[in-house]
Amino acid sequence: MRRAALLAGCALVLAGCGEPSAEEVRSDYCATVEEKQRALSDALADRSPTALLDAQPIFADLSAAAPGDIADEWRVVVEAVEGLDEALTDAGVDPATYDPDEPPPDLTREQREAIERAAAELLNPRTQEAVAAVDQQARDVCRTPLFQ
Repeated sequence: MRRAALLAGCALVLAGCGEPSAEEVRSDYCATVEEKQRALSDALADRSPTALLDAQPIFADLSAAAPGDIADEWRVVVEAVEGLDEALTDAGVDPATYDPDEPPPDLTREQREAIERAAAELLNPRTQEAVAAVDQQARDVCRTPLFQ
């Protein structure tokens, strides 16, 4: 009898230490959205060639905090921005000065094509739909947009 009570007590303690509830995840995510909103708004308002790359750490933080129902969409956004960053870095190109109409003379065709593919992925309807979905989800669930 004592052993059964001890096991039941342990089970209750362990249950309390398990995975966070869906509501806790949403609450934490909404807190992250509110915390990151100004920085994301500032980064995207800049409209510089590096705006998305500057926002990359913010996207990663939001993605990491995202509840399961929007995690796939965040993954699409993060992977698209990371893809461009990797293509530019691999090519040794400064994103602030890169001009696709006049690429650096030492850029190989493969590097140029990799950058073009990565940039095109940002404009891909799937990526655009993912961006719209994460913003709409923040509006619906957190009652605030991702950026203003």
